[in-house]
Amino acid sequence: MGGVTASLPPILLVLGDEELLATRAVSEAVARARSVDPDVDVREYQAGSLTAGEIAEMLSPSLFGGRRVLVLRSGQDARKDLVTALLAYVKNPDPEVQLVVLHLGGAKGKAFADGLKAAGATVVPAAKLKGHRDRVAFVRDEIRRAGGKCTEDAAEALIAAVGNDLRELAAACSQLMADTDGRIGADTVARYYRGRVEVTGFTVADAAMVGDLPGALEALRWALHVGVDPVPIADAIADGVRTVARVAAAGRGDPYQLASTLGMPAWKIRGAQQRARGWTPEGLVQAMQAAAECNAAVKGGADDRAYALERAVFSVAAARQGGAR
Repeated sequence: MGGVTASLPPILLVLGDEELLATRAVSEAVARARSVDPDVDVREYQAGSLTAGEIAEMLSPSLFGGRRVLVLRSGQDARKDLVTALLAYVKNPDPEVQLVVLHLGGAKGKAFADGLKAAGATVVPAAKLKGHRDRVAFVRDEIRRAGGKCTEDAAEALIAAVGNDLRELAAACSQLMADTDGRIGADTVARYYRGRVEVTGFTVADAAMVGDLPGALEALRWALHVGVDPVPIADAIADGVRTVARVAAAGRGDPYQLASTLGMPAWKIRGAQQRARGWTPEGLVQAMQAAAECNAAVKGGADDRAYALERAVFSVAAARQGGAR
């Protein structure tokens, strides 16, 4: 047991102001502690509002024994009495307790962070990544952690496409890993992001109506990723189905002659005639039902609007194959 427990440092100082890295450091520490003891007791505190009595209770040996992880957030806000008590404790920490202190790393509360370091705390850096090189390293490491490989120019290309926000970059990395074989080169990123910023609800609807399920899902995920509102996407899906249904019902006539009858521009009729190929009347009824359900969910404030849109895309594509899902 000694070897395993040694991998859980008694004092962990997560130092820096990058929320993603700090949050991740805490979840990893908790996961490691759980792998040693699945029943570990994890407690979180805000340093600024802890009283001396609570500190004593928090650090006193538990009557029932067992491992504990104490997470102290905003360590830079700790008051003097708390700092004194904790710095006294870390000189002789309880082996069954792991104390995790998060600290922004600035001038505020610096003496506390310095005291923890002097007492031998294990420091996990969580500072915002300042330079471009750091972000490139972050992207490559992110892909590596997920079991993939990423070239330097691929990381450069991803940052150019997504921007500098670490959360966005982390999300883009996990999306790439989910949608590829894990070997990420600059060509993978270029293929994945080419022209994507132009995605609208109509891109999603058009792909679903011609039965291109992978294309429709990819367009949908990208549209949501770049912040396209779910309501116009739901409207576009409904409009796509409705237009194809009306054009299919009007027969194969000349788009210019049908324009006045249907009250829509000829270009829209021509596109809908192409998309109508392969649809049966029953399939269109199913698709209209799926679009109506999706609209109700998205506009009725469903908990997961992205899921409602995704389900609609699956249902429309399935309706075109002629079978109910």
